[in-house]
Amino acid sequence: MTCLPAHTDKKLGLVIDLDTCVGCQACVTACKEWNTGGHMAPLTDIDPYGGHVDGVWFNRVHSYEHTTEMGGRTVNFPRSCLHCETPACVTVCPTGASYKRASDGIVLIDEDKCIGCKLCSWACPYGAREFDTDVGVMKKCTLCVDRIYNDNLAEEDRVPACVAACPTSARHFGDLGDPHSAVSQLVAERGGVDLMPELGYHPTNKYLPPRAHTHRAASVPAKALEPVRAEGGFLGWVDRMLSN
Repeated sequence: MTCLPAHTDKKLGLVIDLDTCVGCQACVTACKEWNTGGHMAPLTDIDPYGGHVDGVWFNRVHSYEHTTEMGGRTVNFPRSCLHCETPACVTVCPTGASYKRASDGIVLIDEDKCIGCKLCSWACPYGAREFDTDVGVMKKCTLCVDRIYNDNLAEEDRVPACVAACPTSARHFGDLGDPHSAVSQLVAERGGVDLMPELGYHPTNKYLPPRAHTHRAASVPAKALEPVRAEGGFLGWVDRMLSN
């Protein structure tokens, strides 16, 4: 079985704001587009327009209806690999294909060593592993390692494709092992949480819970519009024509 590093220099990961995610799927599309030519390429699509659709997606967005004392609301929940501190998907791998990097904490797969036994997918409680039936190996989110370390890109573009594409800035990327980083401070300010912490895998990625919303309308200090007089002018003519 594969061993985990005793320590990682960084804990690179994502912080996802469930309050501002609108479920637009931009992150899903950007992830697919970038990674189908990236580190784990290709991301297979089988019979995409037929009755037996199959394929590899590193990022998926699920939508749920959530009821509170203030009423119902839709919560959009993006899901991908959480790059856990103690990932079971790594420790069950019999060939060393799944591994966690000591330099940045990213969990990756060596396709040359993967035998497609699917043990890692069974061990992952978050459903983050994707089996590529076309090539017979497991694939997963890489945090876009070919973007975040790419010196040919402008510094502001060295973030995962999903982060760069998010139109509402619901996705944030950084070192969660550094308490002074922007993502760590965001987690502290908003009460960021682990997904299913009771399992003990200590996900690096964090979720910011939805804020409590009210149904009170905003107070707008504006005068009410005066009613339109139909007896004269163009609107009066339209009113007379429609009344005939």
